Amino acid sequence: MSKRDYYEVLGLSKGASADEIKKGYRQKAKELHPDRNTDNPKAESQFKEVGEAYEILKSADKKAAYDRYGHAAFEGGMGGGGRPSGGGQGDFGSAFSDIFDDLFGNMGGARGGGGQSRASRGNDLRYNLRVTLEEAYAGLQKTVTVPTAVGCGSCKGTGAEGGSEPQTCPTCSGMGKVRAQQGFFTVERTCPTCNGMGQTIKNPCHECRGAGRVEKEKSLSVNIPAGVETGTRIRLAGEGEAGMRGGPTGDLYIFLEVRDHDLFEREVNNLFCRVPVSMATAALGGDIEVPTIDGGRSRVKIPAGSQSGRQMRLRAKGMPALRGGGPGDMFIEMAVETPVNLTGKQRELLREFEDLASDNNPQSSNFFKSVKSFWESMKG
Repeated sequence: MSKRDYYEVLGLSKGASADEIKKGYRQKAKELHPDRNTDNPKAESQFKEVGEAYEILKSADKKAAYDRYGHAAFEGGMGGGGRPSGGGQGDFGSAFSDIFDDLFGNMGGARGGGGQSRASRGNDLRYNLRVTLEEAYAGLQKTVTVPTAVGCGSCKGTGAEGGSEPQTCPTCSGMGKVRAQQGFFTVERTCPTCNGMGQTIKNPCHECRGAGRVEKEKSLSVNIPAGVETGTRIRLAGEGEAGMRGGPTGDLYIFLEVRDHDLFEREVNNLFCRVPVSMATAALGGDIEVPTIDGGRSRVKIPAGSQSGRQMRLRAKGMPALRGGGPGDMFIEMAVETPVNLTGKQRELLREFEDLASDNNPQSSNFFKSVKSFWESMKG
């Protein structure tokens, strides 16, 4: 089957300008890219056909030969300098790399003009900060000291000594990357001479040794909002490491950890406090005083006959909500305490009480009834 006219392949008319050829190629390559046409079995061959046409027409010499002789110019015997490498298939890898940059970006500007600055963004930093539960409840301002990299004051971040300017890297012409052809593919690697910076420094700054930044500790004031919990992350934009050669600064992330508390246990925004209650108070009822996270006190009424594990709620006495909404609640859990180190008189009174209280312990009565029933069933 005869080849289609290269101008027709790109949707152009003969005599199209270099800009029109480039524009037509990009449009057709995007339209026919296999990744965008998974349901079209011919997409790959059509995409290659577009690359072959562009490889010929983008070169002024090859285009002139094609305009004069058509496809015959590249089928042997027509001389010349117009014959493409690859036996008529064109340098598809080179053409593909052009559209790859257009589709997916230019790899950080590697295809930009020579000599452009290769300043790189500084790294983000992480700082782990521990706070107490009381601090998490109230919120606070905290000063932290962070080891980081800051812009060099001696060279003003350029990395070059005495106001001199970095030079365009001779290996990559300022692109920061070098390319090598491997079959149909163009492999792009970081330039080994400038390590991707696109520039070299003949006279490095004596203080930063050409990096454009120096190591230094920095003190920062951090606002910790009320209601934070373990895992909360606070971002301080522009407080990370300074970029290389005057590049933008990274960010600082504060990761919070709330310490365990001796009295309160936290569950989201609710607090739990286990409070010991005497046997007499649990049996007869009464009032007890409990602490709250804000440093205050609350009186709680204990109903007569309360058992261990019983909970009572103090509304809105928990932690504040970090992202709006009302505060949580505080739950008081009773722990009925058995007295120890009894005197003789106390033992005598308890035995007398035990003899009189056989009908006042419903849980014990029900339990032993179930035990008796279990044993009788086992005998049967």
